[in-house]
Amino acid sequence: MSERQRRAVVSDADMGREVYRVIAAMAPKPDTVCAEQSRLVEDLGFDSLRLMELTVVLERTFGLPGYRPEELAGVLRVGQVVQLIRAGLERENRA
Repeated sequence: MSERQRRAVVSDADMGREVYRVIAAMAPKPDTVCAEQSRLVEDLGFDSLRLMELTVVLERTFGLPGYRPEELAGVLRVGQVVQLIRAGLERENRA
């Protein structure tokens, strides 16, 4: 199965769970609850370097091309990360 086909069969719920899993695993404050409205910096303890690492891990996990900085601006909460990955997968599946 190609990478593109694999991405197409990942359900939205599975994708969301995987994003949450990755964020929780990489969070500098691991005992904090990772919820949709959790703030990456204030609640989960991410700093700029750790956010860059998170971006790379998510891109590789879902087989997405690198995000441009302007695409990441304003992504402050876990739910917004899920939306970003969902949009990236939809864009790749249309390509």
